[in-house]
Amino acid sequence: MVKNRVIVLSVIEGGLRPADAARRYGVSRRWVEILLARHRDGGLDALDPGSRRPHSSPTATDPPVVARIIELRRQLEQDGSDAGAETISMHLEREGRPVPSRATIHRILRANNLVIPQPQKRPRSSWHRFEADQPNEMWQSDFTHWPLATGADVEILDFLDDHSRFLLALRVFTPVTGPDVTATFLDLTGIYGPPAAMLTDNGMVFTTRFAQGRRVLKTLNSFESTLADLHVRQLNGAPNHPQTQGKIERFHQTLKLWLSARPHQPDTKALQDQLDTFRTWYNTQRPHRALRRRTPAETYEATPKARPAPHSHPASSTIRTDRVDGDGKVSLRHAGRMRHLGLGRAHKGTPVRLLIHGDDVLVASLETGEILGEYIIDPTRGYQAKKKGPGENQGPSS
Repeated sequence: MVKNRVIVLSVIEGGLRPADAARRYGVSRRWVEILLARHRDGGLDALDPGSRRPHSSPTATDPPVVARIIELRRQLEQDGSDAGAETISMHLEREGRPVPSRATIHRILRANNLVIPQPQKRPRSSWHRFEADQPNEMWQSDFTHWPLATGADVEILDFLDDHSRFLLALRVFTPVTGPDVTATFLDLTGIYGPPAAMLTDNGMVFTTRFAQGRRVLKTLNSFESTLADLHVRQLNGAPNHPQTQGKIERFHQTLKLWLSARPHQPDTKALQDQLDTFRTWYNTQRPHRALRRRTPAETYEATPKARPAPHSHPASSTIRTDRVDGDGKVSLRHAGRMRHLGLGRAHKGTPVRLLIHGDDVLVASLETGEILGEYIIDPTRGYQAKKKGPGENQGPSS
């Protein structure tokens, strides 16, 4: 840009001939003449290079679609809903509009300063999930805290179907007690039937078997007794390992994002009305990325329901029992080769149940139901280490 001006000024003010200017500045005489013509037509500013951007792009996203993407982003954020490119894409599809790729939607959001870069986040493609094959094959339950407008803390109990993410129940208590959990569970079995398995953490409202951190069998609480009476397998996540109940932990984020976009309620009755509205929206109106853009209600109703197996394991080659050997390992044949799952010598002699789903394996104690290890089988290795997080491995516990 500056060189072009120097060439022209050397001719019109310095008295050089075009041929001499071309030799001095290492350009062709033809280029010098072009620059002089540009200067005559538009002055020095005309010497600056013009944009090479085409006047039009046949692949550009239509302006009405761009406007709707921006509008959806702001509307979803205001409603306290997920507002990423995938969610916007699902809404465009349901509205019958042209649907750009997720990358294009993300670029539009970024160009309009609607995205905060988060390079530290892991890509979703690196996540590995265990998912039940049928509705009612496994339910998850947990509770979370939420403040009323008065500042009082309440607890929200939820039950979620693992296969479909269908929100079975969402109830507020002050606080959640063991009988509350049992009563809610029995209400649900009357509506949906009992699940084959129930996954929770080690909270006292769910189990008393790990009270004070000791693996000592105690008197079953009402929830545990109910599960046993209905032949529902009880599974408990390992302490300090929330990834085991990752779906319900992620659900709590969605719930609190939605609640935060609305006024805090003055009492538990008003909050329960708000939670009922959320449950309807979550189950029937919010398409889910992991469900191939279907809603939880659609997914829950699409497949026959699993049932408890009172006297035997379900007729499936994906479930087996074993005992941890003296080196703290259990073995299974996978892809034509023996795999050795490292559990740690602390568990030697423990009878265990292996839940095998493709390359995903969960190992639970037959005596207590505690999940002792989670694995993603590496087909290149015989020894398999425990996961420490989604898709990541760590050595066996000791």
